[in-house]
Amino acid sequence: MSTAPVGLPAGLPAWTTRPADETAVKTLVEALGCPQAIAHVLVSRGISDTAAAQTFFTPSLDDLLDPMLMLGMEIAVARIQHAVRSSEPILIYGDYDVDGTTATVLLKTAIERIAPKETPAIVTYHVPHRIREGYGMQNGVLGQAAASGIRLVISVDTGIRAFAAAEEAKALGMDLIVTDHHLPDGVIGIPEAVAVLNPAQQNCPYPFKHLCGAAVAFKLAHALLLAATETEEQRTKLKRSLIPSFLKLVAIATIADSVPLEGENRVIAALGLKELRNPVQPGLRALMQVAQIPINRPPTATEVGFRLAPRINAAGRMDIAGDVVELFLTKDPARANDLAEKLDRLNDERRATEAKALEAIEAQLAPLRDSLGDYLAECIILDDPEWHRGVLGILASRVVDRTGRPAIVMTHEDGHAHGSGRSIAGFHLLDAISAVHEPLTSSDAPLFSRFGGHAHAVGFSMPSDHMPLLRERMQRYGATRLTGEITAPPLECDAELLLSDLTQSFYDWLMRCEPFGIGNREPVFLTRNLTLSEPVRFIKEKHICLQLQSPSLQSSGTTNRISALGWSRTIDWPARCAEIGLDTGSQLDVVYRLKAKTNPQFPGLELELVALRPA
Repeated sequence: MSTAPVGLPAGLPAWTTRPADETAVKTLVEALGCPQAIAHVLVSRGISDTAAAQTFFTPSLDDLLDPMLMLGMEIAVARIQHAVRSSEPILIYGDYDVDGTTATVLLKTAIERIAPKETPAIVTYHVPHRIREGYGMQNGVLGQAAASGIRLVISVDTGIRAFAAAEEAKALGMDLIVTDHHLPDGVIGIPEAVAVLNPAQQNCPYPFKHLCGAAVAFKLAHALLLAATETEEQRTKLKRSLIPSFLKLVAIATIADSVPLEGENRVIAALGLKELRNPVQPGLRALMQVAQIPINRPPTATEVGFRLAPRINAAGRMDIAGDVVELFLTKDPARANDLAEKLDRLNDERRATEAKALEAIEAQLAPLRDSLGDYLAECIILDDPEWHRGVLGILASRVVDRTGRPAIVMTHEDGHAHGSGRSIAGFHLLDAISAVHEPLTSSDAPLFSRFGGHAHAVGFSMPSDHMPLLRERMQRYGATRLTGEITAPPLECDAELLLSDLTQSFYDWLMRCEPFGIGNREPVFLTRNLTLSEPVRFIKEKHICLQLQSPSLQSSGTTNRISALGWSRTIDWPARCAEIGLDTGSQLDVVYRLKAKTNPQFPGLELELVALRPA
């Protein structure tokens, strides 16, 4: 398989095929009996020996890492055990997104399960209001907790940079356990707490560093439940029943939080998705039903990411995220249905709010394009006081999709700008805003009031009058880092195939590579020299459907045709067809994802177009 880039017209990226060691590919084909292209995909992604490939295809509970490997775990477990034995009230301090709300549910459930029936654990939770409180732990909430008798606070999906909150908790006589996955401050380090659980912190021996916040909370829950077992029978029940049950919510959070679906994250996602088939808990079942996800089979990562997660996130974006925690804790089917329907309505409201803001964003983006019809190699920064704070992250993602550039989207309220950023591969956004935050001279003030995040996503607030400084510093920072290799990377194909390779057996092997996401992207394939056998069919004037066939097989009397669909999310497919003059008989090279047709009356496979060009 060739790995050399193939040129395209100006403004379009070259196409390449990911390289893979052919000896390792042959070994996997012989050992697994899989198609060569599937083995090529695995080897090109670093899975080159048979044992690793078998783990990839058949992840099991035994592949979950020991939670006690995490720095601070032993101390955290002991402190929580003491609180439960002493009937101390415990406060779980969560966050308002999928990661934070599911983490709250997981940890509250685990702590309550380890308490004796005669003396139930006293576990309350606080999920902040996105608009009124913002991200992170607030001193006022801690003060109220202390006044109510709380002596132990456990943060989930937040807290790694909560230095002031940690000091406040200590001053109020409360112990703090931080569980988080966001990157610690590179200078100050971690807040003062009884224990800090975060595989990203320095000196943590936990082998896998990319867990989401709910997965870190799950590790603490797992350690607590394991410590509470006394017999082999109890440990077996924990492994076979309770842990798989917990993995349902951890999988949802792992997929929703866009952490890499590799290593332990892949195990969590794969096993959790299987457990989501026919869920028993009323809230989860009701939410899957309003999201129109069938409950007679495991959902796909795409269904979780685009149907389930947005409805969970809608609560925190548009209203009160505590509704999500109640939804996943309730045992009342009627209450579960009410809450699920509320999240569905909030998601509709979120979509309408987002659509209105996108119109304004398109107007702001138009003048940013230069005379060549491309965007400058810099971080795009947009703001509007009318934009809803709850959808800023989504809007930033849309800007990245449209421009191929890192993006920061902000709104203003009472003299303060609140922003959310999303990035592209190769540009570490947290490093960027950390760098521009620092004063250039002794007379300058720090840029942000608060900020945090990771390589791909950040959030922050700052005085509105710092906007010119932000633009200036980000432009200067990006000038030497947003290179052509980052802003216009080649289109990387996973393998080159013939139409005759696209069999149902091949598709079945491809589905065994799921779940797909960051770190395990859905494979894209290249097929050359196809003939357009019918005129282009346009769908709703913005999408296209092509009928393609292989001329070599056609000439031998063998029919080998397939449909290819182009959905105009980030590519204007009708314009692309007009640009290259597509007509019946045109010869094409296409890059695509292989899909199963969704209409049961017309079974088979089809292509989802990623790129096309004249052959």
